[in-house]
Amino acid sequence: MNKSAIKQIEVQIMGQSYLLACPPGGETALLDAVGKVDTAMCRIRDAGKVKARDRIAVLASLNLAFELSQRESELLAQTSFANSEPAPLGDMGAAVQASVNDPAAQNRAEELIRRLDQTLGSDGQLI
Repeated sequence: MNKSAIKQIEVQIMGQSYLLACPPGGETALLDAVGKVDTAMCRIRDAGKVKARDRIAVLASLNLAFELSQRESELLAQTSFANSEPAPLGDMGAAVQASVNDPAAQNRAEELIRRLDQTLGSDGQLI
């Protein structure tokens, strides 16, 4: 990509200015992402348990990544369910539950949260 085609946008995250590179046509998506990060970081800061900006940034990014992972899993489950054979009416609840829950992914997420909480200690719990 031509470096001259990339423009720079100044944004504010938690009251601090950042100059970010942005490809043409990506302004709206970038500003939406900045808004989500700013909201997540301010929410953690305003809760008062975490003071250090770098820890706030790590917690916010992990929370956003966890939410994204859950949405992706839900979308995958909906797609898998929509493409599967219909279950007998009596088994419908079990079929829905099985398609929505991916035990391996859930276990990985729970283990990650447990390890993060243990590492963060008194700074606050994730989610």
